[in-house]
Amino acid sequence: MNRAYRSGALALMAAFFFSGCVWAPGQHLARTKPGPGQIRTSGNDQLDLVAITPRLIAQEHAGRASSEQIPRALLDYHPDPYRIGAGDVLYITVWDHPELTVPAGPQQQVNLAGRLVQGDGTLFYPYIGKIQAAGLTPTELRDKLAGQLAAVIHEPQVDVSILTYASQRVWVSGAARQASVVPLTVVPLTLQDAISTAGFDPSQADLSGVRLTRDGTTYVLDMTRLGGTPIYLKAEDQIYIPYLDAKEVFVVGEVTLPGAQNFKTGSISLSQALGRARGLAQATADGNAVYVIRGAKPDALEQQPSVVYQLEAKSPAAFAVASQFELLPGDVVFVGAAGITRWSRFVNQLLPFTGIISNAASASNDLSNN
Repeated sequence: MNRAYRSGALALMAAFFFSGCVWAPGQHLARTKPGPGQIRTSGNDQLDLVAITPRLIAQEHAGRASSEQIPRALLDYHPDPYRIGAGDVLYITVWDHPELTVPAGPQQQVNLAGRLVQGDGTLFYPYIGKIQAAGLTPTELRDKLAGQLAAVIHEPQVDVSILTYASQRVWVSGAARQASVVPLTVVPLTLQDAISTAGFDPSQADLSGVRLTRDGTTYVLDMTRLGGTPIYLKAEDQIYIPYLDAKEVFVVGEVTLPGAQNFKTGSISLSQALGRARGLAQATADGNAVYVIRGAKPDALEQQPSVVYQLEAKSPAAFAVASQFELLPGDVVFVGAAGITRWSRFVNQLLPFTGIISNAASASNDLSNN
């Protein structure tokens, strides 16, 4: 009986030994067919394995450059001259007639002498009464006032300026220092100016993913790559500055310092991520098992499978390629263990199991002897 148990244990250990690559712990991916490009992995129809090569990087850069171009709808927009609206406060000057310019006399403050455009777009002015102001430019309102005052004043000289801009505005929210409303004025407002006016915390704001929503369409813009190209804003635009806490990658497996990594710039390369993780673990890492796992969006999982990129990092030249491969937020960099490391871990897990078999065989032998 003891001999049978021992024979069974030896047979079981031999089976594990000859199939060590299959049963040894440690995650790794195997290609189903050789050759560059997209390769389907066995046993999972929702996963593609792609080699990181100079050709792939060139394609990625070309696609990214195309997607990062500023939409024509934004580039082609140029604001019209400012038009007065409800809520604006106007300062109307009639030269040589201070009683019209500052009705309460010289002691009245200028801001108190302003005339509010009412909700219906009108304002009241002496000798004229109600006059429609909304929809007119300051120049058009000036000419209209001068024309009607000419009935009571000889050749009136009129000037119109805006004390308070309140009718047209944009909103800035997210990682701004304080969510705020930025008014539009006679000077066209750009996206860059609005963000500067609202302010932001560089340690929290992600300027590479600013979202501009206009007329129901949202545009994602990288402020670090706009350069001097102005993006003019229009009334009711909404600007959202995302937080950096949603911009991180994860480095796990056989590296010196695994964990999550935040990044502030527009992107982080694979070599930078490995560098922050203090490099591959020299004793245990498999240089050919460096993977970048990029999940598909949940709503596009069936149409666009998740992708795993593989870097064969045993060659020093591979790290030059890795320095050009840009990671995306949410990417997982996984470094697999070398074959001998997986086998060593397998044996360490197997030893307690063989001890159980040996003890069972000894106990059975004692029972048979009794």
